[in-house]
Amino acid sequence: MNRALALIPVGLFVALIVTFYFALGRDPTKIPSVLINKPLPAFSLPGVEAGTPGLRSSDVRGQPMLLNVFGSWCISCVQEHPMLMELAHEGVVIDGIDWRDEAIDGAKWLNQNGNPYARVGNDRTGRTGIDLGVTGAPETFVVDAKGRVRYKQIGPIDADTWNNTIAPLLRKLRSES
Repeated sequence: MNRALALIPVGLFVALIVTFYFALGRDPTKIPSVLINKPLPAFSLPGVEAGTPGLRSSDVRGQPMLLNVFGSWCISCVQEHPMLMELAHEGVVIDGIDWRDEAIDGAKWLNQNGNPYARVGNDRTGRTGIDLGVTGAPETFVVDAKGRVRYKQIGPIDADTWNNTIAPLLRKLRSES
């Protein structure tokens, strides 16, 4: 009996090691979204600047586009921003959600760094981000012409992600529209 009790901690330790082994092998950027192939949840956000229109879920339809979640406080968003500016310059439609940020801070950040967004809404409370399943910024959703989420990118969009994943998907969605 004493021997069996002595083996319990060893068994728990082995179980813990096995759990860590499998958990550490997962890529955190590959978290699937429950929204894939579903419509965006309904939202209506104010603009980041007084007198500017905000962003509603109904705005994110009509053509395939990107919906990018960012914040003025987000270090990785600074890394991603030049890519978004380039994509917007090339004609890619991008809407933005300024997540968990004061509107004035988001507006200031966009005025300083450039604004790649067709429309920007401020999600100061983070409620819309919760509804979208956002776990951190930046995150980008590829949305089809009907307003359905087709892909979720966690982390910054870089040239590799754009060229090998997002651009081909947008081309396919445009051809289906």
